[in-house]
Amino acid sequence: MLIFPAFNLYSQGNTAVPFLLISPDSKFGAMGDAGSALSDNVSSIYWNPAGIAFLTGSEVSLTHSKWLPQFNLDLYYDYLAYRTYIEDIDGSFTTSITFMNYGEFVRTNDRGDVLGTFRSYDGALTLGYSTKIDQDWGLGFNFRIIRSQLSESPTAQEKGKGVSTSASVDLGVIWRPQELVFDNLDLSQKVSVGLNLSNIGPKIYYIDKDQADPIPTNLRLGVALQLYKDEYNSLTAVADVNKLLVNAKKDTSKTQDEFYKAIFTSWGDYSVSKEFREFNFGLGLEYNYQIPGEFAFALRGGYFYEDPLFGARKFLTFGGGVKFDMYKVDFSYITTSAFNNMDNHPLNGTLRFTISIDWDAINVATKGFPKGI
Repeated sequence: MLIFPAFNLYSQGNTAVPFLLISPDSKFGAMGDAGSALSDNVSSIYWNPAGIAFLTGSEVSLTHSKWLPQFNLDLYYDYLAYRTYIEDIDGSFTTSITFMNYGEFVRTNDRGDVLGTFRSYDGALTLGYSTKIDQDWGLGFNFRIIRSQLSESPTAQEKGKGVSTSASVDLGVIWRPQELVFDNLDLSQKVSVGLNLSNIGPKIYYIDKDQADPIPTNLRLGVALQLYKDEYNSLTAVADVNKLLVNAKKDTSKTQDEFYKAIFTSWGDYSVSKEFREFNFGLGLEYNYQIPGEFAFALRGGYFYEDPLFGARKFLTFGGGVKFDMYKVDFSYITTSAFNNMDNHPLNGTLRFTISIDWDAINVATKGFPKGI
């Protein structure tokens, strides 16, 4: 008998490998989990790979977080990402490794005798490419290999292995107009709109194909707006809306649609009013003070909301970052304590830390939306 780890990491419905929806970096994690339109660092591999089309140079970052601290278990999340710009093709190649550790578990037989222990984890390797279509539009693609090990290999009498491998792709696009005037309001290089369709791929299974679950195909739409900028200071607002493109599993005797159908059928599995409640929202602000080429720091805050029928996540986020030359350190913090009866929510008190090195010798403000730290 196997004792499988069962953590509803992010309350994302009837899907497997929910770790693919965890915000992987401290910057946008501090801004209400909203990053699909700003997408101005290497973590854009997750938020919207098209954002990397507007970046030059190279960058590497590492994020670590003790996950769901309220459980007081050995759960942690790591994310390593790298990008590099190739001038000859005016595009960037990217890669990232995501690792979610669930800790150590006990394996027993049918009588309850302990047979040993095993470690459980999820992981993903992502490769991508991003380029500009023209001066205002960026396009990005990702290909991902997913490895999920919920248990060790069972005995000969047990069916399945508790281990599975799958694959998925992402497609992202961003519009960042160099020149945009609306009703005498000059928004040139001040607005960005992003769309990212992520985790498009087949179902994953551990026992047999009849018990397969979909991976969390997700549609993310966002906007970023620079509210203020002078020589040293800037203030930027971001907003994201998300919808999981997976059918509701109303009848357990039936299987859910394959991903290429669910992208369309998931829009009609509830009534119209209930369908809109499937969306979750993130809002964020970033204040950035920067002495170009020397020193910069940022303060960030945000709010995330998910309807009670579809996960009931609701939290405030805070964080900041410091940059010296090409070295950056960022952190973010999640709190649910501001809301009634949510002091013991599993996400409450979650901290993320990110360290980055950015070899970006070219002023990317000339390539589109101005970049923060």
